[in-house]
Amino acid sequence: MASFGEQQVLTALKSVMDPERGRDLVSLGMVSGIAIRDGNVVFSIETEPSRAAALEPVRKAAERAVEAIPGVLSVSALLTGARAPQAQARTQTAGHGHDHHGHAHAAPAQRPAPKSLVPGARAIVAVASGKGGVGKSTTTTNLAVALAAQGLKVGLLDADVFGPSQPRMLGITGRPRSPDGKILEPMRNHGIVCMSIGFLVPEDTATIWRGPMVMGALQQMLRDVAWGELDILLVDMPPGTGDAQLTMAQQVPLAGAIIVSTPQDIALLDARKGIAMFAKVEVPVLGIIENMSYFCCPNCGHRTEIFSHGGARLEAEKLGAEFLGEIPLDIRIRETSDAGTPIVVEEPDSPLSQAYMQIAARVWEKISGTVPRQAPKITID
Repeated sequence: MASFGEQQVLTALKSVMDPERGRDLVSLGMVSGIAIRDGNVVFSIETEPSRAAALEPVRKAAERAVEAIPGVLSVSALLTGARAPQAQARTQTAGHGHDHHGHAHAAPAQRPAPKSLVPGARAIVAVASGKGGVGKSTTTTNLAVALAAQGLKVGLLDADVFGPSQPRMLGITGRPRSPDGKILEPMRNHGIVCMSIGFLVPEDTATIWRGPMVMGALQQMLRDVAWGELDILLVDMPPGTGDAQLTMAQQVPLAGAIIVSTPQDIALLDARKGIAMFAKVEVPVLGIIENMSYFCCPNCGHRTEIFSHGGARLEAEKLGAEFLGEIPLDIRIRETSDAGTPIVVEEPDSPLSQAYMQIAARVWEKISGTVPRQAPKITID
């Protein structure tokens, strides 16, 4: 158990100054999201996106200050974007405004070039769901290793900051290395590279962050990771239609999105919302996967449609989206995921694995000839 607490961390950070403002990070209210577990410390330094590069030395100084506390084993400080009031006002004007002389002008570009975050990725695909508990992360993991098994260079970004599960599902432990102190090396297993906030925060520690902090963390996991050359980067999205989804749509040229749902009406209702959200931000929906489609008794072979069946296929037809396939409810999928060896790795020739392989092949077929699109400019009415 750590012999220090949040107050000691704040005291240490009072020694770190913001050189432009001439005051320490704590008194400026820039420190938030402190998490401490077994000697490991994670916290955020909130700042305007335009100052992020200039504050990199401050971030490193903050890590050094906290590392000096007796009992601290590791420190991770994240620079997270907090939009300045002026920038927020410009965003709310749909991209145009007037200066104090009354002349019209275009709002200054606030975002980096769309491909700059992951320049080596040929295609980036979001795997999303309208609600939690439908098996989206399990599906993402097995699709990733299925794509790798087909000879592709695959990356997986765990964008579920509040509930990261990819470290467990991929059987990866430890912390990412950073040889130069700036860029993290992704973690590797089962033929894919992966990055997750779960590598930086202890597994049983809650991440209590506001929207700007989530967006900043996602940007750093995209921008400050040595992803290398990838054929495809899968993004395991958090459930719903919130900050993470909008950040990905704004900052990343997504080749498309995959929607995961179970067959019952309540899950499909939320899946419709996810599809509508991606349509609004001009991200093509590659298709819908029906997870937990049915249960087949391993003893007698009797098939039971626990959550109904075929709802996702019908929904895809209604919405004009492709139905990519169905995955049954099977204990082996759960057991292998919990053990860190996905079913596609553990039992590659099983019917379950072949279902994932067929969906992965279809996804790659759909995007392999796609030219990376520009991320849309989203305005708030």
